[in-house]
Amino acid sequence: MPEFPNILVQAVPGFILLIVVEVIFAIKTQRELYEVKDAATSISLGLGNLFTGILTKTLILAVYSFIYELRLFTIPYSAWWAWAICFFADDFSYYWFHRVSHSVRWFWASHVVHHSSERYNLAAALRQTWTGNLTGAFLFWIWMPFAGFHPGMIMTMQAISLLYQFWIHTEAIDKMPRWYEFIFNTPSHHRVHHGSDLLYLDKNHAGTLIIWDRLFGTFQAEQHRPKYGLTKNVNTFNPVRVAFHEWMNIGKDLRKAKTFKDVWNYLFNSPGWSHDGSSKTTRQLRKEQH
Repeated sequence: MPEFPNILVQAVPGFILLIVVEVIFAIKTQRELYEVKDAATSISLGLGNLFTGILTKTLILAVYSFIYELRLFTIPYSAWWAWAICFFADDFSYYWFHRVSHSVRWFWASHVVHHSSERYNLAAALRQTWTGNLTGAFLFWIWMPFAGFHPGMIMTMQAISLLYQFWIHTEAIDKMPRWYEFIFNTPSHHRVHHGSDLLYLDKNHAGTLIIWDRLFGTFQAEQHRPKYGLTKNVNTFNPVRVAFHEWMNIGKDLRKAKTFKDVWNYLFNSPGWSHDGSSKTTRQLRKEQH
């Protein structure tokens, strides 16, 4: 098997440097972009994600490798055009993974960690799940080794996507050039995604290319500065509680379930679904507004 570099680990010094630059920017412009405890929580969750990734990505690589042996085609990882196709295939897969992570509570329970900060800064980009790999996020890419993409190629492209998404977690950049805003995910587009305002909920699921949101009807332009965080914030800086709080909430809701249908809905319906209407999904909230 060919060697593919672990670019996320290699990028850690760069992440730290850019966070320091953003902190200096915040101090000089007197903007409250950072809160020490919040940033420490984000960095702790990022380090935990790197650690759990070391343990789980070996298993995922094994699964992808098994599927690759059953591939329909062989796409040469040494060809430049193969990497170009892989880029679009990965970004398309990421869009649907990300969109489903906002519409299916099972996946939201892991992804919610990334949205739990009430600040929007480069440190918040590091606020990542500890449970996503274990609970099936990798399944959204499983078609790629079957189609003929080498497993190492897929995981490298996933890392490149995450690397791109780091810099868009900032308020230091207002807008990119119009042509760039039309094609690519940007700080402006991703600020919308992190907003808990009803207008912004479940919008802009892009990884690198915003064209998927425009194509599939989930695009929302930034109209005002978002209110960051969750519709019901976790109110803790304890990284362990942040990492597992939604799984604990699911456990509490399952104990309230009266039927198998309730159990299913608490696990796989949209976040906010409740059998008694005590909490609402984004769709229900928007319906009430109109």
